Amino acid sequence: MDLGLSGRSVLVTGASSGVGLATAAALLAEGANVAACARDKARLDVALAELPRAEKARVVTAACDVLDAESVDQFVADAAAELGGIDGVVNNAGRSLLARLAETTDEQWRAELELKIFSVLHVVRAAVPRLRRSPAASVVNVNAILARQPEPKLAATSAARAALLNLSTTLASELAPEGIRVNSVCLGLIDTGQWRRRYETSGSPLRFEEWSAELAADRGIPLGRLGTADEVAYAVLSLLSPRASYITGSSLDVGGGVARYV
Repeated sequence: MDLGLSGRSVLVTGASSGVGLATAAALLAEGANVAACARDKARLDVALAELPRAEKARVVTAACDVLDAESVDQFVADAAAELGGIDGVVNNAGRSLLARLAETTDEQWRAELELKIFSVLHVVRAAVPRLRRSPAASVVNVNAILARQPEPKLAATSAARAALLNLSTTLASELAPEGIRVNSVCLGLIDTGQWRRRYETSGSPLRFEEWSAELAADRGIPLGRLGTADEVAYAVLSLLSPRASYITGSSLDVGGGVARYV
């Protein structure tokens, strides 16, 4: 099925690895133009170096700190000027803080809330004037199932994810009259660099595939494995697509069936 993304211009934050990188690559494969950013532009450029030459011609890269409003404004302005406008935004910048409530400092709480909220607000605020001009404007916020199903080991991250899901619903309501859709993709356990690093520091004698299968079993994932960044990218593109034109304020779980809420 043609997703209708060819020729569209999409911003992707946190694009140097994992879900952000997979999303940028999938968009380019669909014929879209991509403005990709990360804090480390050199790392981002290396990550995108393997793209086919034709796709490289449709990607713009930049260093951008999504917590710095001025940096975001510059990135969005430059991207819009170079790509001729903006049709979509994928807010992907983020991380998880593995700590229980009693182990989490006030500074860590503030940092988690700031990252989850302002990494989206800064980008959306800067992009909205350009999105208004698009006939198929769409924003997808990459979130986590933690937003509805908190885990004690991720106390601050769970709360911050819930705040982001709430914010996303508000943005969807506020921007719908302007023709801008806002949706969320909520992740379960995805095989990205974060889990690879945890495996490497675990000291486990198991191969990663065995270790991750045990992790999936422990977390009660019905499909019995971690997801992949490419599987998330497909969900993101589906919501970005003009074919999803009557979907806004929704969230799509990509978690192998792990959700226990109704």
